[in-house]
Amino acid sequence: MRPILIDGLSAVELLDRPSEEFEQIVFCGEPIVFRVGTAEVLGEFVLEAERLIVEVAQIDGGGEGVLRALWSFSERIARLRDVPEVEWRVHALSCAKPNAKLQRVLKRRGFRIHAIGGTEVYLYQHRLDPVAV
Repeated sequence: MRPILIDGLSAVELLDRPSEEFEQIVFCGEPIVFRVGTAEVLGEFVLEAERLIVEVAQIDGGGEGVLRALWSFSERIARLRDVPEVEWRVHALSCAKPNAKLQRVLKRRGFRIHAIGGTEVYLYQHRLDPVAV
């Protein structure tokens, strides 16, 4: 898996941070730019009572491993916060440089086009499987 770097910190380093510090970095209330391997991603993480929203506005560079890495990272965040669902909103239609390959990958994974706030996005709602203790 490609490493995720947010503010120069890896996913493991971020998840090990005290809750308040993690919240300030990841749930800062505005889009952030972070690296996944060689890709630069513009996105936002929003925590609600019953779901984690992962909004991806732009991916520059990288390959298909970006989505896998973000998927894994997002599941870990949701599980740590006891949130049962991750909602993905990927702006692959309205971003600055639409990527046809990314759109095909999203469709194969079950993402569907929905209008949210007047913008069409690829949407996917992922219910997490309960973890056996």
